[in-house]
Amino acid sequence: MNVPIEQRPAVLVIFVLTYAGLAIGRIPGLRLNRTGIALLGAIGMMIFSGSSTLQTASSVNWPTIFLLFGFFVISAQLRVSGFYDRVAGGISRRLDAPTHFLLYLVVVTAALSAVLNNDIVCYVLTPVVAAALVRKGIDPVPFLIALAAASNIGGAATLIGHSQNMVIATLAGLGFLKYIVWSFVPVVAGVGITFLFARFGLGGRPAKLQKEEAEPEVSETYELDRYHAAKGLVILAIVIALFFTSVPREVIVLVAAGIHLMSTKFRTDQLLALVDWHILLMFMSLFVVSAAFQATGYGEQLVRWMEGIGFDPSRPANEAVLTGGLSVLIGNAPAVMLLIKLVPLVHASNAYIMAVANSFAGNAIVTSSVANIIVVQQARRQGVVISFWAFARLGIPITLATMGVLIGWAAFAGP
Repeated sequence: MNVPIEQRPAVLVIFVLTYAGLAIGRIPGLRLNRTGIALLGAIGMMIFSGSSTLQTASSVNWPTIFLLFGFFVISAQLRVSGFYDRVAGGISRRLDAPTHFLLYLVVVTAALSAVLNNDIVCYVLTPVVAAALVRKGIDPVPFLIALAAASNIGGAATLIGHSQNMVIATLAGLGFLKYIVWSFVPVVAGVGITFLFARFGLGGRPAKLQKEEAEPEVSETYELDRYHAAKGLVILAIVIALFFTSVPREVIVLVAAGIHLMSTKFRTDQLLALVDWHILLMFMSLFVVSAAFQATGYGEQLVRWMEGIGFDPSRPANEAVLTGGLSVLIGNAPAVMLLIKLVPLVHASNAYIMAVANSFAGNAIVTSSVANIIVVQQARRQGVVISFWAFARLGIPITLATMGVLIGWAAFAGP
């Protein structure tokens, strides 16, 4: 993509407006969400950058999109087979000892989020956990915030735990095992920090119920189909094992998705209805927006300016702070789509830091990650209100502590 000089100011304006909209989350007077804002930005870039439709489409990293789609199908199959609901039910039966329940919730959520789509993990676990806690008369707020935080942190354990980590892995050519080894220490420490901070939040005021008289909404659940749940887990295990080979990851995942789509029980439309098309469209749109911005040369000028004032974005501590700050401001997924155009991934450790930092910083406030928003929305449907400030009171300390661990680990581990 080559943006003519006279078009570059218009591209810069569209870029700034797109990311400002992503930071705010909406455009006053319109009912757009972040996906709609990103899509409008991509359309604007296609028109004002002077690029053809083919050039615009070529700016999308299709292997990453295929990888994301395949994992959405894998997660959908496990959901309709009842696997997620069985796990959620198993967690909710451990309420007799709240501290043990919290530990179990945090560990299981983090483990599932490491190998499955963390947004779906939050979507399925939240209503079951919230309803069980309300019935027991236990304040669900610290537990649900811990669930969101554990999901974000657990997703940092592997390159497939978060959608944006798949983007980083594909563009930087990261090795699956090497990343797991590098991220193990900060992720385990992050899970422990989440448990400890949430533990201090237990026993507070009773949860604020949105509707005391009305029945909470009942989320769709699925009965456990042992055969298809086992089939889904076996295929997932094979997929992860093949990630340690030289076979392209998107090919592995698409083959697995194709096997699930040839199901004798689940209809194609039933599985595809659970694919997060909004996330796919947002990433495709942001690829277009970021590519047009990069073609203007403004990104390189910005990096040179930061280096001129003594802030080298490729230094571990600086990169962690920059990634964390942008993730809090505009959300961790859009932040990554911007940073991959600004921060030179000179060493694999630069990509590692970006992947872990965007995951950890996603815990700060509700809008820092999609998983947080899902937990808050699902809790509200059960009559439990998690305010912005209630989330921040627990999310910000968790973020600061885990980011401190990450910076220390990056300094210790080196490039």
